[in-house]
Amino acid sequence: MLQQLVNYIFYDLFKLNQDLKWVGAANFFIYDTIKILLLLIVMISFIAFFRSFITKKKIRSVLSEDKFMPYLSASFFGAITPFCSCSSIPLFLSFLELNIPLGVAFSFLVTSPLINQYLIILMLGLFGLKITLLYIISGMFIGVLSGLILGKMNLKHLIVDDIIIPEQETKEMKFKTFPSRIKFSISESMLIVKKLWLWVIVGVGLGAIIHNFIPQAAIEAAISKTGPLSVPLATILGVPMYASCIAIVPVAVALFEKGVPLGTALAFMMATSALSLPEAILLKRAMKLKLIAIFFAITSLGIILIGYLFNLAENLLQ
Repeated sequence: MLQQLVNYIFYDLFKLNQDLKWVGAANFFIYDTIKILLLLIVMISFIAFFRSFITKKKIRSVLSEDKFMPYLSASFFGAITPFCSCSSIPLFLSFLELNIPLGVAFSFLVTSPLINQYLIILMLGLFGLKITLLYIISGMFIGVLSGLILGKMNLKHLIVDDIIIPEQETKEMKFKTFPSRIKFSISESMLIVKKLWLWVIVGVGLGAIIHNFIPQAAIEAAISKTGPLSVPLATILGVPMYASCIAIVPVAVALFEKGVPLGTALAFMMATSALSLPEAILLKRAMKLKLIAIFFAITSLGIILIGYLFNLAENLLQ
């Protein structure tokens, strides 16, 4: 509905030419900025409201770093949420605010843009059931493995101090009425949004430029001519890109139909979906550059590994 409203304003009300790149970039910028800010307010408010009923101590006892299931659960939750890389960040920040282990939160952040119901439906129609199922398994594997590795590295000190509201146990807050819980949840979400809104604008602005001004044909040509190195190159080229999960599937299909190995095409799709420069800019407000680099590196290595495995198994999948 939001996209339809933005389209109406641009193309019906102001009669702008949608074939012009700057018009497409402006449309993309306004839509994604509003969407991400709304997600920040809604998701953080929801988590804060939920937290008013339960102590952080209880949450930490359930989501211990020593257990495997929280990572799998976070990855599964990421798989059923229809978010792109930047839209996943509000919920990721909500997890951090709940003091959920960092590795578990990263399992969600990696898996959420990689897999969602819309992408699965498109892949079923374009790639078939077997490849789609293997892609889902691979995406969750990357999410769980990345979270486990990051969780064991003790990197919480690389989270920016003021992005997380000081820890307070809910029993000390003494919420006596429903309105007091609502007031608490809204105040927490607005506090986070005030710290992030400028980074949202910068990140989405860069994403709009990348999305509308980098020619797809040039990327396809570069990937098609690199032989065994096509998987890491596809991953490297995919990381700076910023596109919705739905928009990137046809690009992967086009690469595959032009003779690019299946794993290489999927590696490009995974990298574009899970990682992006706008995402890094948004994350920069919440964590230090070293942690962003580690997160991107581990996720990229997982994508490259899956890409090579798909290439090796391509003959069996067809």
